Amino acid sequence: MDRLRIAIIGFGAMGQGHARTILTEVPEARLSAVVTAHEDAVANLRAMPGGGDVRVFSTAEELFASGAADAVIISSVHRLHAAQAIAAFRAGLHVLLEKPVGVTTLEAEAIAAEAERTGLTYAVMFNVRTYPLWREVKRIVSSGELGEVRRTSYIVTDWFRAQSYYDSAAWRATWKRDGGGVLLNQAPHSLDIFQWICGMPVRLRAFCGFGRWHDIEVEDDVTCYMEYANGATGTFISTTGETPGTNRMEIALDGGRILAENGRLSVTRLSRGCTDFIRNYPSGYGQPEAETEEIAVTGKPEMHGGVIRAFTAHILRGAPLIADGREGMASLQLANGMVLSAWTGETVSLPIDGKRYAALLAEHAAKSPEKTAKPIVMDLSKSYQK
Repeated sequence: MDRLRIAIIGFGAMGQGHARTILTEVPEARLSAVVTAHEDAVANLRAMPGGGDVRVFSTAEELFASGAADAVIISSVHRLHAAQAIAAFRAGLHVLLEKPVGVTTLEAEAIAAEAERTGLTYAVMFNVRTYPLWREVKRIVSSGELGEVRRTSYIVTDWFRAQSYYDSAAWRATWKRDGGGVLLNQAPHSLDIFQWICGMPVRLRAFCGFGRWHDIEVEDDVTCYMEYANGATGTFISTTGETPGTNRMEIALDGGRILAENGRLSVTRLSRGCTDFIRNYPSGYGQPEAETEEIAVTGKPEMHGGVIRAFTAHILRGAPLIADGREGMASLQLANGMVLSAWTGETVSLPIDGKRYAALLAEHAAKSPEKTAKPIVMDLSKSYQK
């Protein structure tokens, strides 16, 4: 196989973006098909350079039966991710799944089990892992050069959304059709980066504002306290109702501090580790000498193109993925855990009780009011963090 035939299921704004990426940035792949029942989406496809020969199917089932693809990118609404991914594996197709990998951890477990059973490639669209800034932060933490993590803090409030965004589709911001708010839509990237760099906590206590800033039923404001196995603590704050937003990760380690804020990185190194100094310094008020270095982070993120190229290369040649689909479970554990904590008022241990969360989500979904969409022209140039 010289070129991988990729089909796209879910051909809204994100799916159309993936189509353009495959057509222009992934030479080892060919966009062979899309699934959509919307004439305007088909017209947009035909207007793309190279889009004229792409097959169009009305349903995912038609695609699966056609033999028109070797792999699929699934960018449909969240509630369909699990069923479509599992069906794709059973049809013999490799899967690149948009975040989140499911609405509940039970769904994520079912997808991962089917991937294991079939032995097919399973990847998740965690394009923020391609940012040079976050790769450098992960390298420093993973190297151990600054010692053990003592405290983490991630404030990521630059996901601002207007009410028109939520009104633009009937599925948005509903328990029944979307499955959640900022934690399931925008913050999966942030939660993934947080745990990718700092590791997973063992307990958390979260406070969520459900429709605090918008006329929606799901969470649009979150503050969470975390505890790690080594005794370290952490906080996570996110919202779609605050601007100008902040994107700031601070990691305190035994041997110093890492600060990443709005695309800039600084590292402070101590002459002696905190633990050693606390235990052995004889004169009370002193502290280790510290030296701060501003680190120039160069290069541009590969974004979705990088993830799709890696997915393609993995299938064709065994090259590494940007993110294996099973890694999508971690951010979903955090998202479900935070909502579960807010619903129950409890400190939640991780991994969460997936059956309990799914049952509570079903109760909330049963009460979701029907929405009438007010379509708009999305300005996707403002949809990603800078």
